[in-house]
Amino acid sequence: MLTKSEKAEVIKKLSDKMEQSVGSFLVDYKGLNVDQMTQLRKSLSEVKAELKVVRNTLAKRAIADSPQVSEAYEKDLLGTNAFVFAYEDMSASAKALTKAAKDFEFFNLKSGFMDGASLDKDKITYLATLPGKDELRAKLLGTFQAPASQFVRVLNAVPGGLVNVLSAYKDQKS
Repeated sequence: MLTKSEKAEVIKKLSDKMEQSVGSFLVDYKGLNVDQMTQLRKSLSEVKAELKVVRNTLAKRAIADSPQVSEAYEKDLLGTNAFVFAYEDMSASAKALTKAAKDFEFFNLKSGFMDGASLDKDKITYLATLPGKDELRAKLLGTFQAPASQFVRVLNAVPGGLVNVLSAYKDQKS
């Protein structure tokens, strides 16, 4: 049994994690064994995310200060729940969670919260299909680089064309 001060500390930590993260998810982990939970935590830590098991009453108190977050999670805070906090890339965290939902029979996605909007299971699944931050950066860099590389190819084609003309002229004279 937690004391009042310990409960207040858990609520404060949970509120801090909500503020520090770029988004969060609520999942039902009932039925997962220790190995599966360890595997899930490892896959989440690789994408800078964290799974935190919290009692529903403490979670309700922690999200009570933020009406948008409270609205996103209030209806789903039933049963065994855990919060997943994404600290960098929501898409990568959603990919890890949807993979876990496919791999583990008893693992369920309930809801999520990102950028002031609540996410249902379908939106989380869609978020998982989006490319990650690194892939988007690579595509953007390629888009920026394309005009410059095409310009360099055009500039290289002019001397190459002159060499071809001179070579053809030499062949014609010989």
